[in-house]
Amino acid sequence: MPLLSINQLDFSIGGPLLLEKVSLSFEKGERIALIGRNGAGKSTLLKLIANELQADDGSIMREEGLRISRLEQEVPSDLHGSVFDVVATGLGALGDDLALYHHLSIAEVFDADALAEVQGRIEAAGGWNLEQQVSEALERMELDPELDFGRLSGGMKRRVLLARALVAQPDILLLDEPTNHLDIEAIDWLERTLLQWQGCLLFITHDRRFLKNLATRIVEIDRGAVTSWPGDWANYQRRLAERQNDEAQNSARFDKLLAQEEVWIRQGIKARRTRDEGRVRRLEAMRKARMQRREATGNVKMQAAQAETSGKRVFDVKDLSFGFEEKLLVKDLSLRVQRGDRIALIGPNGSGKSTLIKLLLQQIAPQSGTVEQGTKLEIAYFDQYRNTLREDWNALDNVSEGMEFIDINGARKHVLGYLQDFLFTPERARAPITRLSGGERNRLLLAKLFAQPSNLMVMDEPTNDLDVETLELLEEMLDSYQGTLLLVSHDRDFIDAVATSCLVMEGDGRIEEYVGGYSDAMRQSRRAAVQNASATVKRTENRPAQTSSASDAGRKKRSFNETRELEALPAKIEQLETQVTELTAKMQSSDFYTQPSDQILRHTRELERVQAELDGAYARWAELDG
Repeated sequence: MPLLSINQLDFSIGGPLLLEKVSLSFEKGERIALIGRNGAGKSTLLKLIANELQADDGSIMREEGLRISRLEQEVPSDLHGSVFDVVATGLGALGDDLALYHHLSIAEVFDADALAEVQGRIEAAGGWNLEQQVSEALERMELDPELDFGRLSGGMKRRVLLARALVAQPDILLLDEPTNHLDIEAIDWLERTLLQWQGCLLFITHDRRFLKNLATRIVEIDRGAVTSWPGDWANYQRRLAERQNDEAQNSARFDKLLAQEEVWIRQGIKARRTRDEGRVRRLEAMRKARMQRREATGNVKMQAAQAETSGKRVFDVKDLSFGFEEKLLVKDLSLRVQRGDRIALIGPNGSGKSTLIKLLLQQIAPQSGTVEQGTKLEIAYFDQYRNTLREDWNALDNVSEGMEFIDINGARKHVLGYLQDFLFTPERARAPITRLSGGERNRLLLAKLFAQPSNLMVMDEPTNDLDVETLELLEEMLDSYQGTLLLVSHDRDFIDAVATSCLVMEGDGRIEEYVGGYSDAMRQSRRAAVQNASATVKRTENRPAQTSSASDAGRKKRSFNETRELEALPAKIEQLETQVTELTAKMQSSDFYTQPSDQILRHTRELERVQAELDGAYARWAELDG
């Protein structure tokens, strides 16, 4: 029996139905990706499932006692208290008791009676395991339980809300853009957590690799209609292309027949004979059907205004160091950036990516070392917090800044026409910016950025809230951009598609440069780490005992078998990486999903097994080398 069933559901917010005749069911163990263009109704469907909105028509049947938890896209304004308090609210009344117990246990004035009372209620409800879940979720998301939730940044608040959604252990987990503002390490942890999730997962994401790694079914919203596609992302893309081709052919045949009937009706008196009344009624029905046809949303048309070519050398960095108090973010970095380079900065939140950009742009001064900028630089800067958008202006004013026309590479365009290329109708272009969705704000910031002539583009998290189609078009535009690109992103597929090299924040201020995109950088970084560890083992083995340092003496001595195991791990890891690459390549082949379902399942499980073995080998190497 399904956990939840939707039957013939309609929902509108004025104008055409946002969701029309939706019928879906959700089973335990499914991981369903909900996709569609910005504004298609994805978040609305999640709210309907969570019973936060009521449908205009149709029904939603929920299993008795069903628990549903939702991570919303926007941060609620009514949440107060510490981080622990907010996360614990995901557990309902028991969460309130856990929060109270937490506060009483750390209070300066000890109240033994109150502590015993709340402790009794928690024990009676069997809540100590849940208290451990709260603590574990906070630790995994790197959250300080004592911080005041109201004083956190928007990104940190979303991390707290994600922890709250996960800790509730619901039957159906609804996640709306869960990877926004998470670094790659946190995204990897979230993927691993959700792959082990026993309930039903329904999620919205712009992160294609996150989607590919998780989804067992794709549910698409397109022009009010909801279609369920069994299988993964590759299967959906292939079948979608077939459907779009069929739809285009059917529309063309319909339009041709309608044109023929319009010619016939204009012939006059012959069309009004009694024996032709049926044909007249059919023409009326065809006209009505054509008027009601909902065309697919167009694609964004992106073109960046190009400035005069910069000098060949864009940045020349020598022995650069910078830090705050005792935290060193950049240590002895020497780097040369050439015209046309496309460099991605990769690292955890707080590792210094944005700081390095500010150092390169000379917005802050280094503590030591030098940064020399090249000649003729024209810089366009995309700010992840959208601070370059004025809240008291509408979309039109933010781009035009009082001008009626803008020049894009010699072509003069009216600002309204230019904004229509970014899918803003005249009404949306004139609407207050506070009414724009996250995706619309990102598109607006891109429109503003690309209208500015540049030869150096700096983009800090440009992919948040963009739909997949717009992301792919952004990749194409950046591929044809003639200038230099500095990119900060946690979208692994986006980095792979755009970057020609990566600067990886390795910790303690060390920054290493690797050729290629994210996958190339991670492969090179892991191989270098394993090789260094293997070399260290051999040097230690050959070193005379009397020359051992104090740090060597403090390290736990390996047994003979552990030493041999550590020496063998690099070859084992390389073999497993090759297997993962080969298995993944087979899954991406065009004929993979033409196999019987049991063979597809066996292949998928084999990939999961090998990947788990690879992860275990890396963990074992870290343990033995520690």
